[in-house]
Amino acid sequence: MGLEESLPNGILLANVEKLVNWTRKTSMWPATFGLACCAIEMMTVGGSRYDIARFGMERFSATPRQADLMIVAGRVTNKMAPVLRQIYDQMPEPRWVLAMGVCASTGGMFNNYAVVQGVDHVVPVDMYLPGCPPRPEMLLDAILKLHAKVMDEPINAKRAELQAERGERTELTASSEKYAPKRAGKRRMAQRQQQAQRREMGAEGELGAAGVESLPPGGSGGSGRRDEISTGR
Repeated sequence: MGLEESLPNGILLANVEKLVNWTRKTSMWPATFGLACCAIEMMTVGGSRYDIARFGMERFSATPRQADLMIVAGRVTNKMAPVLRQIYDQMPEPRWVLAMGVCASTGGMFNNYAVVQGVDHVVPVDMYLPGCPPRPEMLLDAILKLHAKVMDEPINAKRAELQAERGERTELTASSEKYAPKRAGKRRMAQRQQQAQRREMGAEGELGAAGVESLPPGGSGGSGRRDEISTGR
């Protein structure tokens, strides 16, 4: 079973923009910038449990000249900001930046003179990831959303201008909804896997409608109400 068996008459049609963006999306090489505890969560996605290699991102580049995605994991101090900017300037175009964690996004709890209050003061940021620290699943979700943005990026200035005039923006859907199993059997299997992960973290839950993760009543600080965790609500 190969790709040629799924195509009518063995022909596949595509435009250059989609093809170029698809190659960019499936071959992102991260230039890691681990600065604090978020870097541990970032390292975890390279393991067998989360397996970032399935997205073609297993090569964490040691040189910025061979990377196109900077993951800023942790707080950025004023002393480190020029180094971060220098690494960003050495990355070839096109390049993207993902601010991982609340410290990289807004400075977090470090509201003082030594910490930059958001890495967007130093480099342009394409995707913000909240959390302190965010779990590996959240990092994968942010990467998938960045992939969706890359697929909709125009490849020349004229198309970018037309897209800005029309007000076209990429529709970002939560991965739990976009990739939720459709068949009942796989959905039950996903529910069991999620419950096992919650038991491992010390809290049990269930898979809600349309892939929305829900906590049981009283599971959020004993308040007795049902909290739904979803980016779509």
